[in-house]
Amino acid sequence: MVKIATWNINSVRLRIEQVERLLTEHAPDVLCLQEIKCREEQFPHAAFEALGYTHRVVHGQKGYHGVATVSRIPLREVGRHDWQDNGEARHVGVELLGAGQGMILENVYIPAGGDIPDREQNLKFGQKLDFLERMTRWAEALDRPTLIVGDFNIAPLECDVYDHKALLKVVSHTPIECEALDRFRAAHGWADLGRQFIPAPERNYSWWSYRSYWRQKDQGRRLDHMWASPDLARQATAHSIVEETRRWEQPSDHVPLITEFDL
Repeated sequence: MVKIATWNINSVRLRIEQVERLLTEHAPDVLCLQEIKCREEQFPHAAFEALGYTHRVVHGQKGYHGVATVSRIPLREVGRHDWQDNGEARHVGVELLGAGQGMILENVYIPAGGDIPDREQNLKFGQKLDFLERMTRWAEALDRPTLIVGDFNIAPLECDVYDHKALLKVVSHTPIECEALDRFRAAHGWADLGRQFIPAPERNYSWWSYRSYWRQKDQGRRLDHMWASPDLARQATAHSIVEETRRWEQPSDHVPLITEFDL
C-alpha cells in the first residue's frame, strides 16, 4: 500500500507545524506541496528529515509559487516543465523507486489566471490557457503509469462549486477553462480520483476563500485534484479530503487530499 497526499500549503515555512501535524496524524508515504513560496535553500528540510521524509525534490522560487515533493520512499526527479513559459516554478515530476516502483508522480500548480476571464484584457488568463494547452500536448505522449496531483485552479463540474450559475463568469469555473481542462483529461484518459470515490453531485470542496471562511460560509470550490492513468486508477483503494485542517490555527485556504493505492 502506498499513500500519496497533495496540499497547496500557501507558504511552507509559515505553516510547517501544520505540515508536521498532517504527516504525523495521517502518515502519507509521499506529500506533494504547492505554493511553497521559497527557494530550495530556504525550504525547511530539517523538519521533514526529522519525520523520516528523507527524500525531497524542491522546485522553488523567492516569495511566490513553488512546488515540492517529500517522501519516505526513494525517488528520483524526472522533469521540471515550464508550461507557462515564463520561468515560474510550477511543476516537478518524480519516479518512485521503492514501494510503488515505476509510478510517475507529477506535482503541478496551475496558474490562478487573474480576475478577468478574457485573454485580451488579462494577460494572466491567457497564460493559464496556454499552460493548459502545453500540458495537454505533454499528456498525449505519456506511456507510463502516472499520477498528476496539485492545485489545478479549476473546478470543472457544476457540482464542484457552491453556486454554478453565480460562478460561470468567475475565473476557475468559466466554460473556457473547464473545456480546456477536459481536453487535458481526454489527452491521456485521466481518471479523476476525487469523483471516482466521491461521485457527483456529492459535496467535494478543497478550497474556500479566506473571506467566506471567516464568515463561516461553506462557499467552496474543488480546485485541487488527483488524476491517474487508467491502469493506475484501478489500483486506487481509498481517497479522502482532510477538511479538518480548516480548523487549525492560521489555515491554508486549501485542504489536503489523500489517495491510497494497492501497488
